[in-house]
Amino acid sequence: MKNKSLLFLCLGLIALMVVAALLYNSLGQDYLPEQLSTQAPTTQPASTEPLTEGSTTAPTEAPTDAPVSEESSTEPTPTELPLAPDFTVYTLDGAEVRLSDFLGKPVVLNFWASWCGPCQSEMPDFDAAYQELGEDIHFLMVNMTDGSRETVDTASAFLTQEGYTFPVYYDTASEAAITYSVYSLPTTYFIDSQGHAIAQATGAINAETLQRGISMIYPAE
Repeated sequence: MKNKSLLFLCLGLIALMVVAALLYNSLGQDYLPEQLSTQAPTTQPASTEPLTEGSTTAPTEAPTDAPVSEESSTEPTPTELPLAPDFTVYTLDGAEVRLSDFLGKPVVLNFWASWCGPCQSEMPDFDAAYQELGEDIHFLMVNMTDGSRETVDTASAFLTQEGYTFPVYYDTASEAAITYSVYSLPTTYFIDSQGHAIAQATGAINAETLQRGISMIYPAE
């Protein structure tokens, strides 16, 4: 009797695991497209808690950088597209680079760190997209270089080890993180050639979602 009860219990657990796996796969695919949001970047000050995977907070005191586009309007219309705020980051050699330097082509802006597992999982897709579209789209892979948990040396060593080819910039002054109130890593923004923030995604995205975001700023001819 006990053996039969144990057998039924095992069979029930197996059936439950199968159902759970099927639901995960089905619902995961259904909800994946909703990861892209058209909400504009926020520049509100955040707390001083350190960055962590999936749920992160940016440093305090957001700067007052001008938006990427130099166009302005004292009375923006409800249908006006949001402008991506400008910021300064640095190359491996220490040269200053601003987001506004890339006006004229669409931009895929990604915030990441080498210790972030979700960041690592999406990087092969970003690198493949860069190799395919790097001539037409700027890829700005901005490293959250806080100087302690992440340094220029650790980040660049990780990139060399993995062999990624996309352009990487280092947020050593935390200006980009502050400007965009980066609460979660990875975070990705899709910016059109005029400097308008069209869409964003919080958390790791796959190749399909990355392509959906790219198509919003670089429609196929």
